[in-house]
Amino acid sequence: MTASVPLHPVVDAVTRRVVARSATTRSAYLERIRAAAAAGPAAGPGRADLGCANLAHAVAACGPDKLTLTASPARNIGIVTAYNDMLSAHQPFETYPARIKAAARAAGGVAQVAGGVPAMCDGITQGRAGMELSLFSRDVIAMSTAIALSHDMFDAAVLLGVCDKIVPGLVMGALSFGHLPVLLAPAGPMTSGLPNKDKARVRQAFAAGEADRAELLRAESASYHGPGTCTFFGTANSNQLLMEVMGLHLPGSSFVNPGTALRDALTDGVARRALDAAGDPDRAMGAVVDEKAVINGIVALLATGGSTNHTMHLVAMAAAAGVQITWDDFSDLSAVVPLLARIYPNGSADVNHFHAAGGTALLVRELLDHGLAHDDVRTVDGPGLRRYTREPFLDTGSDTGSGSGISSDTGVLVWREGPTESLDKSVLRSVADPFSPDGGLRVLHGDLGRSVVKTSAVEPDHRVVEAPAVVFDDQDDLLAAFAAGELDGRDLVAVVRYQGPRANGMPELHKLTPALGLLQDRGHQVAIVTDGRMSGASGKVPAALHVTPEAAQGGPLRSVRDGDLVRLDTLNGTLSLLVDADEFDAREPARPTRPSGPTTGTGRELFGAFRAAVGPADAGATVALPY
Repeated sequence: MTASVPLHPVVDAVTRRVVARSATTRSAYLERIRAAAAAGPAAGPGRADLGCANLAHAVAACGPDKLTLTASPARNIGIVTAYNDMLSAHQPFETYPARIKAAARAAGGVAQVAGGVPAMCDGITQGRAGMELSLFSRDVIAMSTAIALSHDMFDAAVLLGVCDKIVPGLVMGALSFGHLPVLLAPAGPMTSGLPNKDKARVRQAFAAGEADRAELLRAESASYHGPGTCTFFGTANSNQLLMEVMGLHLPGSSFVNPGTALRDALTDGVARRALDAAGDPDRAMGAVVDEKAVINGIVALLATGGSTNHTMHLVAMAAAAGVQITWDDFSDLSAVVPLLARIYPNGSADVNHFHAAGGTALLVRELLDHGLAHDDVRTVDGPGLRRYTREPFLDTGSDTGSGSGISSDTGVLVWREGPTESLDKSVLRSVADPFSPDGGLRVLHGDLGRSVVKTSAVEPDHRVVEAPAVVFDDQDDLLAAFAAGELDGRDLVAVVRYQGPRANGMPELHKLTPALGLLQDRGHQVAIVTDGRMSGASGKVPAALHVTPEAAQGGPLRSVRDGDLVRLDTLNGTLSLLVDADEFDAREPARPTRPSGPTTGTGRELFGAFRAAVGPADAGATVALPY
């Protein structure tokens, strides 16, 4: 089906209200980048707008590219890299700058590494003090990206980053230079290791004391075993999906494994596309990331059951482009966008299985063919989202490809139409035969504030939980209570408070998942309510996350007591405290019995200004953008 399809009325209505809500801020943003485009990078022969001393500094170490930059109008790509060799997802980026430079040089252009940004891993800092820097690292990355691109030397940019806060931070920073075309170059997922269901089983056995540390380490090492992103569908792989559907990747490039000829060709292709797009206002980043692109990103996230972190990251990225979205936009779209993918923790498959089943190309085709996404968008690859129904391959001389080829030292990169039907319906389905009629994300409202809950992995008989609260001010206290057997034999709602951005930087609470899952498996009704984060790792346990206002900002969570009856109802979208309202209002708010940690140590003392200034979760939890 390629004929024009009417847009779903709810997608249309949400888009219209986002456009109306964003009219002032989007107009101001576009005016700002138009002015930047008019001033331009210091382009023209020899970067004529730069003073001689400025230019000499910029090209002093450019070797063979020095003459090209000083004596010709050659276009220059600024590379911003999150490379480090501790993170599996970012280790492949070590070789990217050299490839991009060589590809740019072969096309008559130049590329320079403009700067680096930090890249930390939530998987490594999970449950550690360093996790309290994680969310704030996104805004540091945004600022670092802006610094890297501030030298007036570049006609386009390529961003090298994959994981949780890195991609949103890169995008937020680069949108300050929205007059330039900007492409993100992914590294791809590691090959499949230990099946996710086996990894989850060992984790839960360890939590129950039925497996030792050596067995757990063997399982974790068999899961996370080589270069590339972790293969479950957390924030890192949600990032890749969003960047492709929002038109900032080359089509089909998100989930190609590292160390392959196709991956290398796609990296070369990013350099060529960046040079081709330079000077084209329709492929400038600020034009690509508009209201319709943002809606497409939300829809794709919902259709695949992606990370709840994007209820903050997408809000912040959109705001950087002058686009204002809210949690209600997510919720209204979720009600009409069917769940088309089952990827761990929402199923047993990983992203490699998703890619093999038809991947992003088939997903985009289904969304477009049923009026759930906007086709009339700009992308770095050209006009229209329909081009993202194609998949890349290396031409070996046949004429099966379509579109313009890009020469690489690994072959000629071309695109062909992707599959029209799923190759594995246990992983990826059509709109006509979805896993669920809705996208599995609900916004809850009620006595305890607003929160988001991911229901795509929650069984129907656990989607409403009414049970007494057990209150904790620190995740370690919950785990200690579990280990002591204090949570056995009863239904409960674990209230874990003072975990929001103002309190301690909003760490993820992944460590709680095995313990809570084990209690649920023992036949109890279990839920968690927190002003912290859990990404997609809440899995089968219903989790009301990002509760706003947070406890540290005077939210009602601070007055909840052990034994209070809490009702988490994902069917009706409510989060209720079933106690007498007058009695609750008269309570003296509890101070944290033991804050999650001191505000010093592991660098936390450097982020006091961030904790004091950060905005609420439903506005993106950022310090880098005005509210």
